[in-house]
Amino acid sequence: MKSIKQFLNSQQTSVLSAATLIMVMIIASRLLGLVRQRVLANFFGPNDLSLFFAAFRLPDLIFEVLVYGTFASAFIPVFTKALKDKEKNVWEIASSITNIGVIIFSVLALIVMFFANHLYGILIPGFIPEHRDQVVVLSKILFAAQGFFVISYVLTAVLESSRRFLMPAVAPLFYNLGIILGTIFFSPKLGLMGPVIGVVIGAFCHAAVQLPLAIKLGFRFSFKIRISQDVKKIGRLSLPRVIEVIFLQVAKSVELLLASLISTAAYTYYTFGNSLQLLPVGLFGTSIAKAALPTLSRLSDDKEEFRKILFNALYQVSFVVLPAASILMILRIPLVRLVFGTNLFDWESTVQTGLVVSAFGMGIIFQVFNSILARAFYALHNTKTPVIISISCITLNIILDFILIKVFKFPVWGLAAAFSLASFIQALVLFILMSKRLYQNFSFRALSPFIKAILASLGSGMVMYFILKFFDRSVWVKRLSFLGKIDLDRSIPFEKFVLNTQYGFNLLMLTLMTVTVGVITYILLSLLLKSGELKFFAGYIKRIFVSKKVSPLPTDPLDNI
Repeated sequence: MKSIKQFLNSQQTSVLSAATLIMVMIIASRLLGLVRQRVLANFFGPNDLSLFFAAFRLPDLIFEVLVYGTFASAFIPVFTKALKDKEKNVWEIASSITNIGVIIFSVLALIVMFFANHLYGILIPGFIPEHRDQVVVLSKILFAAQGFFVISYVLTAVLESSRRFLMPAVAPLFYNLGIILGTIFFSPKLGLMGPVIGVVIGAFCHAAVQLPLAIKLGFRFSFKIRISQDVKKIGRLSLPRVIEVIFLQVAKSVELLLASLISTAAYTYYTFGNSLQLLPVGLFGTSIAKAALPTLSRLSDDKEEFRKILFNALYQVSFVVLPAASILMILRIPLVRLVFGTNLFDWESTVQTGLVVSAFGMGIIFQVFNSILARAFYALHNTKTPVIISISCITLNIILDFILIKVFKFPVWGLAAAFSLASFIQALVLFILMSKRLYQNFSFRALSPFIKAILASLGSGMVMYFILKFFDRSVWVKRLSFLGKIDLDRSIPFEKFVLNTQYGFNLLMLTLMTVTVGVITYILLSLLLKSGELKFFAGYIKRIFVSKKVSPLPTDPLDNI
């Protein structure tokens, strides 16, 4: 018990050790999140689930503007510096921010709940009145869950600033578990109210699991609000980010609006597709960005070290995210069928969700870059630049949404395609500006690791596509691909080696085989291209399992070229 307690309370001292810990927990959290979606798909059809997901829109809007707009961009850098300088009022800062956050959230929540009927009339014009009324009832209960999250994310920020990443990474497991249990136990009698109750339970547990460690570190709740210079600085730094998040929430609201006009079920397809693509985004983007922010904040005065940490993070996420994106795009249908393929989720739902996954897949690497690059600006106490760029790209995203859905009449995957294109432009601009700030004379040699990862991913993707088509019985029978077009089925006895993917086990085996061959191909191509990241990760894994220790990042980002 003492060893377990020491492990739970331990401090992660390097970016990579912290990121590794966060990655492991995010894998568990994301997988449990997919289990949550699977459970929801088992109890409710796509039309009903769209009501459940739509009910989150207004509570999420207020919560994300208030919390995401403050903690990632402003609270952690200021609080980290206060801890480093050993300021006496450091815990007063956390307590004051908690109280201010709860008060603002409560006032805004009451106002929005009062006008909820009118607001949802604007947000979901494609839903029939009965469905709209049901969404309003569910949303009012969900505000309670977001209230718990306001407190919980203060605790998360406190722990991450102290480089305690384990408990904040464990907390989402309890949130997902709450929704799963609520759905299983309450849905048979209460319908959609079951998972909503689960959300409230999960949000409470999300805060409760982090509280003991935060208290041990010195955090105390107090009803006093002291507007110190640090609190004022958090307010100033968070303002641009709050504006950015407002625009982002407007974009998400537009997605809901346009999806409701396509069909009632369209928003479920979009949400499920987003859940799958968030696995690599959260696993690599969120983990590296969260782990790097406190370290980058400490190195904000050391330009050379700052550059080394940042570019190594970008190189390494490229190496792991690009093949993951290839897997998602090539194996979209098998993955959707395996994760969401219940009796209530039919073939048309699978196809539409798979198209959403592919459209998102094209922009995964850019989402990850945006997460890391934005936090690099935050660490330099520059929230203005990434916010201006983000707002511009969000505006572009909204315009593209309307063009693809209303003008060109694309299905719901058009929303994901617009998002990926806007993410690409945002990542490109952020990368150029940050490079100009960190390099006096930028060398295109620094792009070599990115190019190598792209080439290896393309080669791996082509191999996976061929294997998937070659061993799938339905492709040969229905002549769905190039195999039928060149009449190979007339000369090859395909019945002897193909798998009937109408059966779940066969589909799982084909998926695992394709992914395994794809990963091996990617490693071999990386080896052929002399990728420094391959050598680095191989050495890192060896140190973990052989030396039983985690070392920090390499010191020079160009060492890997």
